[in-house]
Amino acid sequence: MACDAEREKLLIKAEKTRQKAEAARALALEKAELAGLEPPDLEPLESDQMPRRGLAHQADGAPTSKTQRNFTDPDSHIMKGNGEMVQGYNCQAVVDGDHQVIVAVGVSNQAPDVEHLGPMLERTIANTGAIPETFLADAGYWSEDNAEICSEAQTDPHIATGRQKHGEPPPCTKGRIPKDLDAKGRMARKLRTKKGHEIYAKRKTIPEPVFGQIKENRGLRRFLMRGLEKVNGEWTLWSTTHNILKLFRFQKKQAAAAMG
Repeated sequence: MACDAEREKLLIKAEKTRQKAEAARALALEKAELAGLEPPDLEPLESDQMPRRGLAHQADGAPTSKTQRNFTDPDSHIMKGNGEMVQGYNCQAVVDGDHQVIVAVGVSNQAPDVEHLGPMLERTIANTGAIPETFLADAGYWSEDNAEICSEAQTDPHIATGRQKHGEPPPCTKGRIPKDLDAKGRMARKLRTKKGHEIYAKRKTIPEPVFGQIKENRGLRRFLMRGLEKVNGEWTLWSTTHNILKLFRFQKKQAAAAMG
């Protein structure tokens, strides 16, 4: 019975997704027809495809007055990094909780992290052949859809919902969960529990040190290549060598312990 109920839920979600896609397709075709253009290629992206940002344009394809394009690297976009605006890419990595090994990577020119959780989870499952028990992410990845994506993949999400405002009391974690509490409230309450807090705190020892090691210890401050495809290859190379170093040090440690 549980399997049937879960299957029915997935079918309903799939139908809603199909309807949204059909509506978006119809709107795009209508705009193209009004502008006298050829119908655009509207093939759906794969579930693990990274989001991609194009140039802002009008229905007839002409750029808007606020459209910006970098002539050195047209694929890149302006993003906020280290408190300043930079022309660059958004590099993603999923790290395992035992050995700080990178299990999935991706690069996009889309600044917000929220759109990357689904594709990165898909890549993690595809690369490892296993479903993560838990999936940790900071507040930039929070959305009700992302929490649902994790739950449907049968992984337990721990996603920060934002910073607590000064003077604002923390959400109550005792007693029954209020029936009117929305998804964001339930996630915030979950992370405030002792167990949830301990699990989410592991982010400080899982992904954050990996980016620190690559950027500070190994000196990755800018990419040498241009274009989304080449930058993706360069980021993959950096991540692969990170894993090789982890493997080398682990084996060295094991050998020393055996000789011990």
